[in-house]
Amino acid sequence: MSKGILQRRVEIQGLATAILLPSVGIFGSPIGTRVDDVGPLTSVVGIGLFQRTVLTLQRGGIRQLIVLSGPEEEQLKQALGKGPRVTIPVRWMPVREFPLDEPRTWEALAAEVHGFALIASVKSVFSRGLIEQLRREVQDGQAIVVSQASQGLVDQLMVQGVQANVLSGRPAILAPPRFDNPALRVAELVVVPANLMNAANQAASEKGSPPIRQWLERASADGRVRIVSAEEKQGNWYQPVRTVSDIQTAEKKLFNSLKGEFEGFVDHYFNRKVSRWFTRLFLVMGLSPNSITVLAGLVGLLAAVGFGVGTYSAGIVAALLFQLAAVIDCCDGEVARLTFTESPFGAWLDIVLDNIVHMAIFVGIAVGLYTTHIGQADDWVPLVLGGVAVFGNGLSFLLVEKAQKIKTVSGWSTPTHAAWADVMLKNVASRDFSAALLGFALFDQLYWFLIFAAAGALLFAGAMVWVIRPSAVSSPRP
Repeated sequence: MSKGILQRRVEIQGLATAILLPSVGIFGSPIGTRVDDVGPLTSVVGIGLFQRTVLTLQRGGIRQLIVLSGPEEEQLKQALGKGPRVTIPVRWMPVREFPLDEPRTWEALAAEVHGFALIASVKSVFSRGLIEQLRREVQDGQAIVVSQASQGLVDQLMVQGVQANVLSGRPAILAPPRFDNPALRVAELVVVPANLMNAANQAASEKGSPPIRQWLERASADGRVRIVSAEEKQGNWYQPVRTVSDIQTAEKKLFNSLKGEFEGFVDHYFNRKVSRWFTRLFLVMGLSPNSITVLAGLVGLLAAVGFGVGTYSAGIVAALLFQLAAVIDCCDGEVARLTFTESPFGAWLDIVLDNIVHMAIFVGIAVGLYTTHIGQADDWVPLVLGGVAVFGNGLSFLLVEKAQKIKTVSGWSTPTHAAWADVMLKNVASRDFSAALLGFALFDQLYWFLIFAAAGALLFAGAMVWVIRPSAVSSPRP
């Protein structure tokens, strides 16, 4: 079988299309009927609900978007034109020409869908992970309903449905309970196969309402509906946004979901908790992620100057400034993820400035210790240790860049080296040593910190050489 046919079959069987209903809920409830109601343009962490929904779907792997728009179409188009770029094609279908209760509307949509369609209203905030989960779990001919209930409760309700079928003499089909069951807390987010949208499956629906509930009830009776639980602890969360209090809850969930790829102990239990306050401030100020990265770098360089003074009190202040720089350094990634403004240049700038700051810190400590030991026989030792620490840090930076290139371009030659590389990259990205530096400064032991920094930098560089050498040798030349 040719590669083209296989690729087309995967596309047909997959979930790549989303249909958005900005003016109505997927089960027919209106959106924003009063002046004070939450609507598709309502801002959540600086981005409107409609724009946030589109960008989340795009990041989750959706490759085509169809919007059944009402009178707010022009406003929605303007919203998409601002801020982060939408790269997937967006097709606008006005409901005045394509009524939601008209079977031909959904038959036309079915012709645009390859395999499955995700149908959602614009009255919620959800995670990228939830969309990725739905794309992984599509099965031929089955619809998927998202529930806000826990997976344990969903399983319990499904078992009760099977028992009810057995007692009534019907086949024991593993079908979900009724979608209007309050305990199920059905989300405004469903996945349906294209064949369910065809005219043959259309049934009478309320005027102005989509026939989605009727589709799901019919498919449920045949055991062709599965329920996926959106649980926050799994990173696949969903939050309806209908009131002002819902906005606050959604923003809290967005902040709780923030986490870097690699985090150490101090990051997890201190830096991230403090950085969220700064992140809120930076969002209000409108600072870009790259400007926050530069700000963190400047604070770090100021800390290095403080260490160069050489006094005990200056060392304490410098260590506190460096800890502040570590906190602010968390904020650039948080703002980028909240506003969909991540970029390869931003990631590179973050790494480069981090290493510049670290090397400046080593130089500052070395100069400060040298000024307090001038005239002694070993006054040159801090300068040598600082030079070794800077050399080891610079070499480690180059080796980490090489490791990331291997990981991206050719992959690791063995699972062992892949595992070790992940461990090493996690350690180099950790900000834990800022807390260690503060401890050494408090006990007036910066000399010992410099010894450990010099030895640690060389050991880390040596370990990185051992990790990447087999993969570097076996990787193809550009």
